[in-house]
Amino acid sequence: MSGIAGDGGMADALRAATARISAASDTPRLDAELLMAHALGLSRNALLLRQRDLRVPPGFAALTDRRVAGEPVAYITGFRDFWTISLAVTPEVLIPRPDSETLIEAAVAHFTARAPRSILDLGTGSGALLLAALSEWPDAHGLGIDASPGALAVAQGNAERLGLAGRATFRPGDWAQGIDGRFDLILINPPYIARNVALAGDVLHEPDSALFAGVEGLDDYRRIVPDLRRLIAPDGMAAIEIGYDQKDAVSALLGDAGLTVRALQDLAGHDRCLVATMSKGTGAMQLTP
Repeated sequence: MSGIAGDGGMADALRAATARISAASDTPRLDAELLMAHALGLSRNALLLRQRDLRVPPGFAALTDRRVAGEPVAYITGFRDFWTISLAVTPEVLIPRPDSETLIEAAVAHFTARAPRSILDLGTGSGALLLAALSEWPDAHGLGIDASPGALAVAQGNAERLGLAGRATFRPGDWAQGIDGRFDLILINPPYIARNVALAGDVLHEPDSALFAGVEGLDDYRRIVPDLRRLIAPDGMAAIEIGYDQKDAVSALLGDAGLTVRALQDLAGHDRCLVATMSKGTGAMQLTP
């Protein structure tokens, strides 16, 4: 045990926890503050504003030990902020990351003159993308698909807690198989890590089914892309998350399916999102820088 639980010394406790967590995290101070806030039942902002008046709760030491052992903060606290919402997360689902907000940013940029009314989220996981989109467009309705019953339960719980259950439907499925109709906005964050890639950090605790996609990391794109032309509504779009080195490979798949492709970068400057829209003509890929 760390020996930092006790009746006071908030600043000392946070410094000591930060030092210990630094071996397991690139953001040790943030992690320490989030764990302390969780132990106190407060928001991080409330902790920072009131820390001189607060005492270190006994449970903080155990939370710190779990983080030092490598367990992600989101799984320890049970929540992760994403876009403008806060989501419950469990080891059944991938932890939502700021990189994935690039897909929502792409949708906001696309739908400037009008709002999407119908949204499809393939591989919904915690429901992060679909629920973020529904929170952005209050007249929209959405369908989230996932192969994992555990993930669907988490997503349904998030929809209910956020007051969005009336506009969000979740059901089991195998990507787009059996889905009919067209959607203004399609959100897709499939597994895209190659099977032989060595992982480290938080992803070691996340479900393999949400991470790996064959030898090249492209298996699920190959299954999803052929269905997109029949699913994207006129003037609609699909926002597809990719790995940092997959722009050319996935763009080629989309182009071969007759879609126009535009790449967007995340905050770190990595290619992170491909926006696919219906091509005016048929045939070869059109890639917009």
